[in-house]
Formats: sequence, C-alpha cells, structure tokens
Amino acid sequence: MTHVRSKARISREVLAGFVALALVLIGGAAFNADGLFFQSQTHLDALGQNAPYGILACGLTLVIITGGIDLAVGSIVALAGVAFALIALKHGMAAWIAWIAALAVGTTSGLTAGSLIAHARLQPFVATLAIMAFARGLAKWSTDGVKIQKFPYPPILEALNYQVHVGGVDIPISIAFFVATAAATLIILRTTTLGVWLYSIGDNEQAARYAGVPVKRVKVIAYTLCGVLAGLAGVLFCALERQGNPDAGVGYELTAIAMVVIGGTSLSGGRGGALLTVLGTLVIAYLRKILDINGVGTAEQYMITGVIIVLAVLAQGFRRRG
Repeated sequence: MTHVRSKARISREVLAGFVALALVLIGGAAFNADGLFFQSQTHLDALGQNAPYGILACGLTLVIITGGIDLAVGSIVALAGVAFALIALKHGMAAWIAWIAALAVGTTSGLTAGSLIAHARLQPFVATLAIMAFARGLAKWSTDGVKIQKFPYPPILEALNYQVHVGGVDIPISIAFFVATAAATLIILRTTTLGVWLYSIGDNEQAARYAGVPVKRVKVIAYTLCGVLAGLAGVLFCALERQGNPDAGVGYELTAIAMVVIGGTSLSGGRGGALLTVLGTLVIAYLRKILDINGVGTAEQYMITGVIIVLAVLAQGFRRRG
C-alpha cells in the first residue's frame, strides 16, 4: 500500500520536475550567450560533465528514500579515484584490476556506513560524517597528498573520455553510464521487493518492522549500493580530470543532494524516485551550463544553488499540505 501511495505522489512531483526544467530551459533561451545555448554540443557537454554527479544522485536517492543521508560520497569519490589512479596510472597494472579496486573502495565504504547505522545505531549524519573524514584522510595518506598523473595518458583514461561522433556532435560516453545507472535505479525502486521495502522504511520505519521488513538489512544494502555508485563516479571523475586527486570530490555530495531534492525526492523519506532524480540532474546540469556560458563565477553558482534547494524544499512542503 505504501508503495502504491508513493507512486501516486510521484506523478505530481514529476510534473513539478518538468516545470522546473522548463523554467531553466526558458532561462537558457533568454540568456543564450549569443546563441551558444542553442548549439547541440552545449547540451551534450552539460550532460556529459554532470553525468558523474547524476550517478552520485542515483545512489543518494536510494538512501534518502529510507529517510537517511550520506555525506561521505564526495570523499569516496576521491578515494576511489585515487585507488584507480594508483593501480592504472602509477603502477601500470591492468585496467580491470583498477576497476575492481575502485568499486571495492566504494562497496566497503558504503557497507561500513550502513552497518554503523543499522547495527551500531549511529545516526546517518554521524556515521557518514565519520566515513567522510576517514576516506578523505586515507586518500591523502595513500598519495602523500600529491596528485597522481601519467603522460601520455593511458588507454583506459582515453576510453572513459571517448566521445561518439554522431551527426556532427560528440556524445560523451559518461552519459551512457548515467543512463544505465538511472535505469537500474528505476528498476530497483519500481519493480523489486527491495524497492517496496525502501519506501516502507522511509514512510514509517516502525510499521515496516512490524510488517516483517528486514529493516537493518535493507539499510545496509541501500548504503552499500550508494557506495558502489560513488566508486563508479570516482572512476569517471578520475578519467574526466585525467588524474587521481586526493582533494577531489569536495562539495560533490552537496551537488548530488541538490539534484535529488530539486527533483522532488523528500528528505524525510518515503517519497521520491529515479525519474525525479533524472529531472533534478537535468535542472542542475543546465543551470550550471547556463551560468558557465554567461561567465557567472563558481561562488555565485554555489549561492544560486543554495537558494534553489531552499525553494525546492519549501515547494515540497506546500505540495504536501495541498
């Protein structure tokens, strides 16, 4: 029943998400930087540059639907990227080993956070804050605080930065990773028992427990999947920047959370979805691109994003009361 109610609620949120996206696109048309916004490559670049953030947002969607939060994903991005770079760039080992190492970093981090929350009963904020600090420190310690680079760039970095040339435009491969991740998240939430359990916990954890939902196990799974996707995003960011940077990922969790919230997923849990996160990702991606092509600085972009998050949360409150 909870899952059915969630689906009904989502329809209104989806409509609101499309309205938000339309408003951003109208803004882009109005402030088009002498027609640059109307170029196809501008749109593809916006999506390609923000695809890793969208992957982070998909992982956070699973956690936030349970009523939790994960502040560690930015640091996990850095640690996973460093692990990937140490193996593939510094030591020149096979790319598949580097992939396994990066995803293992994400899996272990998420599993640890989920276990601390579910079994040690730490608050999500506290548990993920601890993982955030530890992962950041480990990333810096393992590299002595130095960026890991290699010239010429190894084939794996070129492959992950590959762009498919179609009809006069270049489509970044990172978009394919995001689409696949969003589709997998949608399937989990819409068609699996795990998805029903995630919504049930976020809607009323105590009632879910009485109904036989394995609450602890589901929470561990949610945070583990979030960690895995953070590991994947770490590899993509490493490839985009062509280096393993222990200082990478700072503030990335805020951007990803903004994508989830602006899309319409409720921070209180029990309501949201993958499609909403895709819409939120598009809103932020286009907003950032529009600001970039019009020469708006990073500081101003952060402030504007903060204002939009507040407005999005207020809008959720108005819709609930309505």
